[in-house]
Amino acid sequence: MLKTAKIIPIEDPHNNEEKRAVIDRILDEYKHISGSTMVVLNQLQGAIGHISPAMQVYVANRLGQPVSHIHGVVSFYSFFTTKPRGKHTIKFCVGTACYVSSIDQIIEKAKQVLGIGPGETTEDGLITLELCRCAVVSVLAVRHLLLSLMKKFKDACNRIDSQDIQKSEVSN
Repeated sequence: MLKTAKIIPIEDPHNNEEKRAVIDRILDEYKHISGSTMVVLNQLQGAIGHISPAMQVYVANRLGQPVSHIHGVVSFYSFFTTKPRGKHTIKFCVGTACYVSSIDQIIEKAKQVLGIGPGETTEDGLITLELCRCAVVSVLAVRHLLLSLMKKFKDACNRIDSQDIQKSEVSN
């Protein structure tokens, strides 16, 4: 459960004057509409990119709601995030069907390649890895895509090799 923040981190969006103005504009637009919590949070995340713990306290105070209510909504729905995400988000389904189809191996490869784990963002802010329960896509589709890409890569390598062989025959 969140408690009222005594010290708000300097990098928090609601410490930034421009972002604070955006937050206040959204809150002013919806604060008098009963049941607008989801709309407010969705608008805030769309405008700011995430809903930090300090923002949750601020929103609760401005809407006259308990912090626990705002935090409950943010933590319950997986599309809300409390930390900035990268420009691109890669979600890995860890539901039963995907898990038994070796999604853990794909996750491990992503961790090796990107140097980050689930819930983390690359230093350049480009990619965030996340886990989800069901992405409503079959891991078989992902496997098919990976196999297709691997075949295209192999074909490209073979073309490069054959071009190198032809060049070396011409030069000899």
